[in-house]
This record gives sequence, structure tokens and C-alpha cells, in this order.
Amino acid sequence: FFSLRGSYGQFHSRNDVTLPVDHWKDMLSRTAGSLFRRSGARWMSSEASSGKIKLNFSLPHETIYSGVEVAQVIIPGSEGEYGVAANHVPYISQLKAGVLQIIHEDGAGEPEKYFVSGGFALTHETSLTEISCPEAVKLDDIDSAAVSKSFDEAKAAYASAEAGSIAQAEAQIAMEVSKSMGMAVGLMLA
Repeated sequence: FFSLRGSYGQFHSRNDVTLPVDHWKDMLSRTAGSLFRRSGARWMSSEASSGKIKLNFSLPHETIYSGVEVAQVIIPGSEGEYGVAANHVPYISQLKAGVLQIIHEDGAGEPEKYFVSGGFALTHETSLTEISCPEAVKLDDIDSAAVSKSFDEAKAAYASAEAGSIAQAEAQIAMEVSKSMGMAVGLMLA
């Protein structure tokens, strides 16, 4: 509850906090101006008008994409899978092991799919998405037999490791990544 009071030109709240009217006008003007500048730049950008996003996708040892325009990216976030298209709100996400899908053209062809072991994704307000992963491999390049063997070896290492040891933790991580990779290529590992 705010009200103007007499010739003092002051706002008053129920808690009797007093701020000059000019302060509120100033604050509103700055906030609105900033909002309009940011949203105007976003809506008038070439990426937004083309309906595409720019994608940077890199690994420590290789850059897969740098500034490539794509229609959409579907990201395996740690809180769930989500899609990013033009004009997406700024967003930061930790990635879980799973399938990253890159859709180059709306409704045209199959998405390009990579298995990622984790990492981070950062979407900027300018329709730029940056993805950084420690490891990524095209789904077509994954050998199902090798994944199954890796899972079995990790499972055996986990069972033989001392409870609570670093070796057991490493084996558990290897099991989880192998299981996720197996799911990506249609294997049910248990």
C-alpha cells in the first residue's frame, strides 16, 4: 500500500518507509529503458529475425561448432532435457550424460546426435548457445559391443572395490556413463 502525501511529494508505505517521488520515477525510467534496450536489441538481431540460434559446441581438445546457425538444440540438462530455439531466455545448465541433439533446419531431416558425458550449456539473450563438454561422440560412431563390455568391466570393478573407496566411486561413475551411453544406442544394461 503506497500513497502520495500532501505537498511533501513523498511515497509512504504501511511500514512508514519514505522515498521521494523523484526516486521512484528515476528507478522506473532506468528499469524500463534498460528493458526496452535489451529486448529491442534481441528482437532486432539477425539471429532472432532468422529464427535461428548461433551454436558454439566445444570439447577441451576440439571445437565441433563455432558460430554455426541452427534451428534448435535439445540439451540433456541435469534437471531434465530442454530445447533451445531463437529468442530463448538466458539460461545456464549443467549437463548430465545423455544425447545432445542439433536440429539444423526446421522440420528437415534427422537431428545430428552426440552422446555427451556431462558439461555445461549457456544460452545468452542474443540467441547464442555455448556448450562445453569434456567428451562427446556422434551416436553413429558408438560401438554397442564396446559399451556393453565397458559396463560389465565397470560393474566388476565396483563389486570388487572396497566400500566407500575412490576406486568404487570411479567404477560407479564408469557404470553410470556406460549405462547412459547404452541407453542412447538402445541397449538396456543392468
